[in-house]
This record gives sequence, structure tokens and C-alpha cells, in this order.
Amino acid sequence: MAIGSGSDRLMSDINVTPFVDVMLVLLIIFMVTAPMMVQGVDVALPEVSATPMVTEKENLTVTIDRDANIYINDFQVRMDFLKDKLEKILAAKTDREVFFRADKDVSYGVVVSVMAEIKAAGVEKLGMVTDPFDDRTIGKSSGKKG
Repeated sequence: MAIGSGSDRLMSDINVTPFVDVMLVLLIIFMVTAPMMVQGVDVALPEVSATPMVTEKENLTVTIDRDANIYINDFQVRMDFLKDKLEKILAAKTDREVFFRADKDVSYGVVVSVMAEIKAAGVEKLGMVTDPFDDRTIGKSSGKKG
């Protein structure tokens, strides 16, 4: 047999077809599942005319949803455990700052009660979170035309 014959040579090309197939399947899986991975509490915040505040750090947020469920970040907490949980979380932090979000349909009494519990936990700064005010909704929310 000759050294240069075509039947004895090894194939040195890499077959990338299986790699591309797997990558396309993974891409489709991630594209379908990514929207389902979004978590959070759905809250209809009141609208105000103020400039957005820019922060670089991750903040501790207490949220009340439409059904008066209370959340610390994304974890649901009962009202009677809110103060204790916040005290434990804030014990490890140097800044005792909490942001507070409440659905606009929650009663004022519930909002004030939760704010009192937050302050009782030793929070030094309590920031209120709102949505930016939209001039187009002035007549719609108050029932006035204009």
C-alpha cells in the first residue's frame, strides 16, 4: 500500500452539526422559559411627578399587594412577624434603609400599620416607591375632563 493513498488517511475535520443542533435546542428552551423566570410582586403603584432616584446597591423593599399581602423583597411575611424579620435582616446591614411599596388600592390603615412596624424594627430611612406621573391620566383618575 502506498503512503499517500486516499483510503488510509484520517479525517481531520470536526463535525460541528451535532454541536449546532444542541445549541439551537438550548436557545429555544431558554427563550421559552426566560419570561416565566421573572418573579416579583405585582403592585399598582400610585403615580407622582418626581424624578427617578438612581441607586447602585440592592435595596431592601417591603411591599403590600392589592390583597394586603406583605412581602420583604419577594418573600411573603405575615404582619405579626414583619418587625422580627426586619430586625434580623437589618442586624447584618450597616445602612438601615428600607424602600416601601404599596398598591394604590390598599387601605390607608393597612399602609400606616405596616409603616409603623417597619419603623419599630429600627429602620432609620424609609423611602416610598411610586410610579412616574403621566400627564395623560389626569382626567381619567379624578373623573374630570380636561
